[in-house]
This record gives sequence, structure tokens and C-alpha cells, in this order.
Amino acid sequence: MVAIVVVVNVFSFFYFFRIDLTQDRRYTLSPATEDILKSLSKPVTITAYYSENSIPVITRARSDLKDMLMEYAARSGNMVVYNFVNPNKNDSLEKVAQHNGVNPFPVQMREKDEMKNVKVYLGAVVKMGDKTDVLPLIDPNGSLEYALSNSIKKLSIDKKPLVGFLQGNGEPRITDMQQVEESVSSLHTMQIVDLTDTTPILKDCNTVALVNPKDSFRAGQLKQLDAFLARGGRLLIAYSGLDPDLRTGSGKVDNIGLKAWLAEKNIILDDKYLIDARCGQISVPQNMGGMTFTTQVLFPYLPRIENFTNHPVTKDLRSVMFPFATDIKFTGDTNKIKFTPLASTSEKTGLRDVPVTFDVNHKWEKEEFPLSNLVVAAAVSGLNGSKDSRLILITNGDFAVSGSGRQAMRLDPDNVDLFTNSIDWLSDNTGLIELRSKVLKFVPIKDVSEGKEAFLKYFNFCFPILLVIFYGIIRMQVKRRIRTKRMEEVI
Repeated sequence: MVAIVVVVNVFSFFYFFRIDLTQDRRYTLSPATEDILKSLSKPVTITAYYSENSIPVITRARSDLKDMLMEYAARSGNMVVYNFVNPNKNDSLEKVAQHNGVNPFPVQMREKDEMKNVKVYLGAVVKMGDKTDVLPLIDPNGSLEYALSNSIKKLSIDKKPLVGFLQGNGEPRITDMQQVEESVSSLHTMQIVDLTDTTPILKDCNTVALVNPKDSFRAGQLKQLDAFLARGGRLLIAYSGLDPDLRTGSGKVDNIGLKAWLAEKNIILDDKYLIDARCGQISVPQNMGGMTFTTQVLFPYLPRIENFTNHPVTKDLRSVMFPFATDIKFTGDTNKIKFTPLASTSEKTGLRDVPVTFDVNHKWEKEEFPLSNLVVAAAVSGLNGSKDSRLILITNGDFAVSGSGRQAMRLDPDNVDLFTNSIDWLSDNTGLIELRSKVLKFVPIKDVSEGKEAFLKYFNFCFPILLVIFYGIIRMQVKRRIRTKRMEEVI
């Protein structure tokens, strides 16, 4: 028996493995993560700044991260090294955590029949050589694997893939999208690409973005876009096909040729302005008693989108404003082309025929919002005969434009995330972005009767003992037979 135990321990020291018996396979790493770990050329050190002895959800999050990091260490051949630090232990550790970019957040917890605020840490610092990436807050309800693998990928890639920004048809400059540029640049190298009639889009550039074009497209330019998709290219288009003019207070449709090009692919942009009861506000000057002041008025032409599909591009988004948008319809064969709605309007929405007059004093009635859940963003795969081609269409060209100089404004983080996630999904060939939808769900233990609970408790206690006794009896019987046989041979 002792020899068996020794052999098992020696074997387990050299050959470590675990079996994932969880229903959602939460500890089974994806092929994308395994590829990243196998290709590591330098050790990766992960320092997790996690609070201990806190509320149950934090304790569970710490345990989940530790289990996940054990799997990373095993699958990487110990190229991933990790350690846990409790910043709440003393002031010096708190200063180290905050200096490294991991800051606490307040949580209310009950202690001795009273509620008190405590500081909780849920972050990590990932290092590889002289490179560092900080995860200031790891969402306990988010995808642990995506957060860790994406961070390691950032540090391990030597040459970032190119992402092209098409220019030549009145698009905003990259300097007008500074927040988007900063976010996208963490994993990609951004490059201006002039869309011409004769020059193909760079072969090294597998993903390009076309944001809010204003000028007409020539036939040769559209042929270059077709050729790009036919070779398996990925294209992000932020465009509505509408032409609102706030100076005159009117709206019409444009005629630059891009809408007709999309229609050839059975992607239809409506020639109507979308209105939604869930919308943003505008400031309207009013005069009363010789005094001028401004009031905030709901403006349904500024729909606030909050319905998002559970897709890597839109997961965890809360709200994005789409000023002067329209809806998308797909009329093609869904057996050949995959069409996935990404975002839609509220339950109270409508469409206005052009020409539209933007009347801020209009009294909106419920009857003007008879529609619901109109698609305003979609992902399309398999266009132009290529199974590798991908296209994301967002029916607003301004959501990612922050402006420059004195006119620059701060974009909502969800606006930036929508653009960045779109680029990540389009350019990802590894499947890593798909992990954003993989979350660790808490599965509560099913309630059982007191009788069954008592049975399971005593069964778990007695069964191993009985198993050992049974094994001992069998072993004793086998030895007795061997001894008897030897005695018979001697006689």
C-alpha cells in the first residue's frame, strides 16, 4: 500500500492533470488560450491583488481566479507564474497595489449587526519582460479567461496586425477619433488607407474601417471593396445613408452610392429616419418675461440604444447614442450568408419619411411609435463568396467621433467599446474575442429534504471507510489463496 502511494505521488509530480466535471466547462481552456500559452517565449508573472475574508461573492471570485491561474500555469508548462497579495493586510501593501494601478472600490458589508463600508481589491498586474498590463478591476461576473488571455496576448505579440482607416470620401480624420485610436492601438497598428479606383487595399491589412463617408463613391472604389471582401477581408462600416442638416432643421437621404452597394448584398438601409421614445435630450432656448434660459427636451431622433445581443461585439454594453440613425434589413439567403443583429431599438420606436423637419417643439404622441426592436447594428459573414469575409454595419457614423481641438468632446466608454470590440471581432482569427461571452455562472446547490441531506452526509463519511475495508478483505482473501496454494505445492 505504501509503495502504491509513493508511486502515485511521484507520477503526479511529473504528470499533472485535472478533469473538468463542471456543467459549463468553466475550467476548460479554449484552443485560442492554449495557442497563446504554448507560444510564450518569456515567462509571464501575474500578481493578483485580491481582498481576503470579504463578502461571499469576492471570496468566490478569488477562488475562481486561483483555479483558473492553476490551469494557466499547468497548460503553459509553468511559463505563467502567479501569486496573490492581500492589500487589506497593511498600509504598505495598499500603497504598492495602488502604485501599480489597482485601486480599491467600496463595498457595504454587515459586521456585528451594523453596515460598514470596506475597501475591496479585485485587480491584477500582468508582466512579461519589461512589458506590463494592468487589470484594475476584474469583473466577477465577466469572462476571466478572456481578461487573462487578452492581457497576455497584448504583451506577447511583437508585431501588431494592421487596421486600416479608409480615407478619400469625406471621412473624419483619425485625429477626430482620439479615444477610439488609443483603445484600438493596444492590440493593433492603425494606418491610413486611401481608397482609390485602381490600387488594391493593402494585403497586410486584413481589417479596415469606413467611418461616416460624405462624398460619392466611384465605381472603381466600390470594386476595390468587393475585391477586399472576396479575399476574406473584414470591413467595419459606420454609416446611415442619411443627410441631416441641423442648420436648416431638415433631413434627407444621401446619394453617395454606398447604400446601393450594400443593397447588392441584400443589406438594406431604410430611407427613413428612426425615432425612439427612449432617446437623448437637447437644449432648447426659451424666452419668458424677457429672460432667456435653456431647457432640456427629449428628442426622439437621438435614439438611446440599450438592447444588445449576447455577442462578443456588444456584450456588457449598456447604452450607446445613435443620432439620426435608420434600421437594417437583410433580404438574402441566411443559409449562405450569416446575418446576426447586434443592437436594436426599444419597444416604442418609429420611422419618419423624408424629407424630415426637426421640430424641437413637436408634441410626441404614443401613436407615433408603433414599431419595436428595429435592428440598428448587425454582423454579416460569408459575403462575396468568401467564408472568411466579415462585415459589421452600424447605422450611425458619429458615435465614435469625438472631434478635435476646442470642439473635442469626451465619448461615453460604451461608444469606444462598441468600436473597439467590432475591430477586435473582425480581425480576430484565433477565436479569443468569442471568450467575452464565456462567463462563470454561479450555480446554487439544489434544495434537498432533511432525510436526503442526512443520508448524503453519512454516505460521504462511511463509503470511503467501507471501500477501504472491502479492499482489505479482498486483498486478504487473495493472499490467503496464494499462501494455501504454496503450502499445497510444498506438501
